[in-house]
Amino acid sequence: MTTDQDRRSPACCLVIFGASGDLTARKLLPALSRLAAYGALPREFVLVGVARTPMTDDEFASLCRRHVAAEGNPRWQELTDTVRYVHGGYDDPATYQRLSEVLAECDRDHGTGGNRVHYFSVPPRLFSPIALSLGKAGMSQADGDGFVRAVIEKPFGWDEDSARDLYADLSSSFGEDQIFRIDHYLAKETVQNLLALRFANSVFEPIWNRTWVDNVQITVAETLGVGDRGGFYETTGAMRDIVQNHVLQVLSLFLMEPPTSFHPEAIRDEKVKLLRAIRPLDEEADIAANAVRGQYTRGGTREDLMPGYREESGVDPLSSTETFVALRLDISNWRWNGVPVYVRTGKRLPARVTEVAMEFHRPPQLPLFPGSEAGLEPDALVVRIQPDEGLSLRFGAKVPGHAFRVQKASMDFSYESFEQESIDAYERVILDALIGDPTLFIRADEVGRSWRIVDPVLRYWSQDSRPIPLYQAATWGPAEADALAARDGRRWRRLP
Repeated sequence: MTTDQDRRSPACCLVIFGASGDLTARKLLPALSRLAAYGALPREFVLVGVARTPMTDDEFASLCRRHVAAEGNPRWQELTDTVRYVHGGYDDPATYQRLSEVLAECDRDHGTGGNRVHYFSVPPRLFSPIALSLGKAGMSQADGDGFVRAVIEKPFGWDEDSARDLYADLSSSFGEDQIFRIDHYLAKETVQNLLALRFANSVFEPIWNRTWVDNVQITVAETLGVGDRGGFYETTGAMRDIVQNHVLQVLSLFLMEPPTSFHPEAIRDEKVKLLRAIRPLDEEADIAANAVRGQYTRGGTREDLMPGYREESGVDPLSSTETFVALRLDISNWRWNGVPVYVRTGKRLPARVTEVAMEFHRPPQLPLFPGSEAGLEPDALVVRIQPDEGLSLRFGAKVPGHAFRVQKASMDFSYESFEQESIDAYERVILDALIGDPTLFIRADEVGRSWRIVDPVLRYWSQDSRPIPLYQAATWGPAEADALAARDGRRWRRLP
């Protein structure tokens, strides 16, 4: 794969805080090696690691090669020959003094031009200390025509108030145009293809509204439990981990109004408008009727018996943390008024699948086809985000034979049909941050609106003394989730 010249990083230092951590090893270094192989990183590019783990430059270079082999990738070998490493505490001024000296040496020796991208690959509690320290050290603003950017991973706060506090700390050092908030779901090819699907094809846009669409369903299902992340999940839960960010971001892209242009701010403006149009669930009766939580218990088969959530390491035996969420959302705008949006996500479900499905109104005269209407599912457009990225259009077709019987058929599109290889989500977000393209990053007002949607539900659940609904591992959640859709005369899509 090659990259277009305008999709090539300028001269730059990429500074990874948390360079000795798991995310760097699993995601960032492999993504950088592929970008190097594609020719997306210039000779005037230097990787600088910062972490509390004692290490020399040579030891950091060895770590980079240990996690990503340089064989067959000479550019990665060259890049790792020039890496630098700074050891120190994230709130220690001496760390930033040494980092400043290293970056100046990179400018002098490698022509990085004073350009820096600071990647916060650290736990969220360290976002503010690092941002504030960079500001105090005079390292958050560029000199001359250079640039300085800060890239942070989710979660962006714990609730709306903490998100506002985090923004205050970040903005004391960086301007909003310098802050790149990552949601790697937005960098997946199929999510980006939503824009092409809607706005590059006249066949779809006319039916993308309440006149033709009966309901929208978003599913983010995982087969795995929390594993060794029980301690983390106890303080997070499915609503904060998945719904507040991944689900609402995908929903806003899928249902937003057409932007006036493909300029990043035009797209992000429309996403925020859509989030503002989601009717908040702020009354207790409203939340009880439209929000379902659940927690997995022991289940599976005799040969593959899976533990319950409360049996996982680091989990309170009396925990009420939700591992499953189902919501019914209403969008109060002209395009979607009256079209329910059903959202579900959970762990220990029967299949690993992430998809967005748009189900269309049924034809008014199905009785024309006797015997077909009972089992005939609605026409649907399905966007598969993982594991097999692609699109499916489901419609009715006659079954071959003498009888006139109709059943559902599908037209499928898979990214495997392209000769060009799909890029990894982290490749995309790293390169976008280096280039300075904010399209797939989340703006501060998007973060605030997302928290405003989920905060009332989280507060209600925290005060709810009733036992949390339970579901067996390897099933599709608690019965209350089925009732949520059945109340409207609908049902969740049948998934593998």
